[in-house]
Amino acid sequence: MNRTDRLYALVEDLRAIAPRCRSARALAERFEVSVRTIERDITALQESGVPIYAEPGRKGGYAIDKKMSLPPLNFSPAEAVAIAVALSQAGEQPFGRHAQSALRKVVAAMPGPEGELARELARRVQLVRRPGEGAGEVRPLGAEHVSRAIEEALLRRRVLRLDYADAKGALTSRDVEPGVFLGGRGGFWYLVGWCRLRDDVRVFRLDRIAAAAVTAERCPDRPLEGFATDVPEMVAHGTLLD
Repeated sequence: MNRTDRLYALVEDLRAIAPRCRSARALAERFEVSVRTIERDITALQESGVPIYAEPGRKGGYAIDKKMSLPPLNFSPAEAVAIAVALSQAGEQPFGRHAQSALRKVVAAMPGPEGELARELARRVQLVRRPGEGAGEVRPLGAEHVSRAIEEALLRRRVLRLDYADAKGALTSRDVEPGVFLGGRGGFWYLVGWCRLRDDVRVFRLDRIAAAAVTAERCPDRPLEGFATDVPEMVAHGTLLD
């Protein structure tokens, strides 16, 4: 661990146990450095304004004033989109405007590239419903490993290998370029993607995907509009971050 990472980890470690303290020796063992190195690191943090103070005595050590130090906003693109999806399904609710305002602040605080990645990912998560219809019942996604694989493939833009059962239960294996995570229709979630077996866009219901694995192959660039599905009398609502 380099010094910058160690300084950040020191602050987070002390914040996690605040208002209790941790001895220099315990910190040295935790980060596999000398006690003298920990003392120098603490001094550097104090000089930079981090509210760390020393507790004297046999059971003393270093503590941080948790009230005086807020953790940085460090949301990943996937976490930001997860918040947006949850808000989009909440419908009309008390403090709804404030929730959206808080989400905008989260995205604004993210570093430029991370914020752009979050916005791109958000465009690939959509809900469909009839005009004027609420969110309605949302069914389970299906097997947890399947939804996680789809999330990772969308985030990293990788090809998925699926084992998929059709309405009659017939199982086929196919490589799919994921396009859109679609939810809300009948309460089910779907993956819309380019199926290489059929050489066309196909819609896969998540609870019918028996297995999913992320491959190392990067997806070719396809316009997002090409994954639009024909859903009569339904309106697709993108997940908004701004």
